[in-house]
Formats: sequence, structure tokens, C-alpha cells
Amino acid sequence: MAELATLARPYAEALFKAAQANAAATNEWLEQLAAIAGDEQLLQLADNPKVTNEQVFDVIAGLVKPALPEQGQNFLRTVIENARVSVLPEMAQQFRALMNAQQGSSDAVVYSAYPIEGAALADLAGVLEKRFGRQLNLQIQLQPELIGGVRVVVGDEVLDTSVKARLEQMRVALTA
Repeated sequence: MAELATLARPYAEALFKAAQANAAATNEWLEQLAAIAGDEQLLQLADNPKVTNEQVFDVIAGLVKPALPEQGQNFLRTVIENARVSVLPEMAQQFRALMNAQQGSSDAVVYSAYPIEGAALADLAGVLEKRFGRQLNLQIQLQPELIGGVRVVVGDEVLDTSVKARLEQMRVALTA
């Protein structure tokens, strides 16, 4: 949604400039805020005119562990005062993109039918980094319907080596 991105961009960029030395730590608490802000009940609380900004701040800040640093508290207060709690997930996504651009890396989601751990994950990371030509921050998500293999999404690039994709290709070839 372009509107959310437009609303989130100035917050993410300002926070990124302010957090240069502590970008990784800032990303951690910002991800927590984004997860909290994704809760529908919390959004209803934040939008309720009978609830004060300080009450909303206390609820959200109380859920972040460890406690928000002063910079995080100031950021959260600004977001709440400007009625942008619902935009926090997009802010976190844009902050992560800025951090990745600075580090020369990208986020990658690996969908797999089975858990991938240890040496197999390290091998897969090496192969994928060579294939995509940059360092990748892998996140594994299980999708049993893939049957086998993996499906990798890096930004707008997709590499699908799953059994499900191969069966679909065979089905198309046989019915053509």
C-alpha cells in the first residue's frame, strides 16, 4: 500500500539517521513495536478517543522487553502523538531496508517443506548468496505443501526449486 509507505518513510529515515551507531539494537526494539502494533485490539485501543496518548504509550512500552531505551521512548511518543501506531510495521520494514542497503545485504525468506538447520542451513546460505550476489539474512518458514525443495524470495526475485513447482511445470507441459 503506497499510502502506508509514504507515511512511514520520514519516520524510518529519521530514526535511521539518529540510530547510525546502534542500528542493530534499534532494529530489535523497532521490530518488537511493529509486532505489537500489528495486534488489532491494540490498534482499537490507540484509536479510542477516550484513551490518552500516555495510556497507549504505557501499554505498548510495557510489552517491549527489555525496556525501551530513551530514543525508543521518544520515537514511540512521537508516533502515538501523530496517530501513526498502525504504520509501525511499515516503518520497521523501511528501517530494515535502509539498514540492509547500508550493509550491502538483503532479507530472504526461504519456504521449505521441512526444517533446515545447522550445516544444511549454512550450505544453503552460501549457495543462495552466490546465486543472488549479495549477503542474505535468511528467515526460514515451513510450507509442507511444497512437498520438497525450497522456494526463496529476495525482494521481488523468486527462486522456486520446490517439488510442487516442478509438478506444476510438468502439468502445464502435458496439457499444452
